[in-house]
Amino acid sequence: MKPAAFEYHAPDSLEEALALLSDHGDDAKVLAGGQSLIPAMNFRIAQPGVLIDLNRIRALAFIEKDENKNLRLGAMARQSQIETNAVVKNFAPLLCETMPFIAHVQIRNRGTIGGSLAHADPAAELPAVMLALEAELGLKSQSRARWVAAKDFFVGMFATALAAGELLAEIRVPALAPRSGWAFEEFARRHGDYALAGVAAVITLAEDGSCAKARIALLSVGDGPVLAAQAGQSLLGQKITEQTLTEAAKIAANQDIDPGGDIHASANFRRHLAQVLTERALRRAWARAA
Repeated sequence: MKPAAFEYHAPDSLEEALALLSDHGDDAKVLAGGQSLIPAMNFRIAQPGVLIDLNRIRALAFIEKDENKNLRLGAMARQSQIETNAVVKNFAPLLCETMPFIAHVQIRNRGTIGGSLAHADPAAELPAVMLALEAELGLKSQSRARWVAAKDFFVGMFATALAAGELLAEIRVPALAPRSGWAFEEFARRHGDYALAGVAAVITLAEDGSCAKARIALLSVGDGPVLAAQAGQSLLGQKITEQTLTEAAKIAANQDIDPGGDIHASANFRRHLAQVLTERALRRAWARAA
C-alpha cells in the first residue's frame, strides 16, 4: 500500500511547527521518528491531510539534567541515544535498562521518546516506565504551555491528553530518591516483538529498611499503562521480604489489572505473566535498593 496524498511541511523551529498545527487543526499529524505513523499511513489506517515533520527542530532533541537533578528529555531525543547516554544512566537508570527491549536497534535509531509516548500503544514499554518514574510531560501549543503527569497523560488505547494544536515537547523525570531500586521485565515470543506483558518497578526504602514507596506499572494488560496501586500500597511501611513481594505480585495480577485475551495470549495467561514478571521485577528492585 501507499499513503493517501498529503501536504508536507518540515519546520525549522518549534514556533513554526506550532503555527502549522494551529493552522491545520485535526487534519495535521506530527512526524517524529515515524516508526508507527508511516506504516499506519502506508496501510491507510491514518490519512492525514498535512504532515508536519519535526526532524529539523534540533531544540527538541536535548538530553540534560536541571538544577534539581531532574532528567529533561526533548521529545525528539532518539531512543538509541537515551539508551547509551551517561546522564540518563546516572539519573534514570530504569530508562536505560528498558531501551534494549524496544523493538530492534534499527528502530531505536530512528524512534523518538516523544513519538512513542504520544502514540500511546498499550503494549509499548515507555508509557509504563514513565508511569513508574512519576514523569511529567511538557505539552505546548501556540497559546499555552502546560505540564501533565504521566498518570493523567495516557487516557485510553492510543489516546492521550494532547489537545488540538498541542504537541509533546519534552519529558521531565524526577531524580530517584536515595535507597531506591528499579527493574524492568517483559515477556515476548521473540526479542523485538510486542510484549505479551511487562512491568516496570521502583522501590524506595526508608532508613530502617521498610518500604517508603513502591511504584509498579504494567504494560500490555489494559488499554494503556496500568499502575498497580493496590500492590504498591500493600508494600508501604512493610519490612520487605520475599513473601511480601510475592503477595504484592499476586495483588497486582489479580486486583490491579483486568487483561483481555486475543490471538496472542488469553486473559488468564496474561494475568499469570503479570504475576511472575512483577515478582521478578520487585525482587531485583529491592536488591538494588538494599
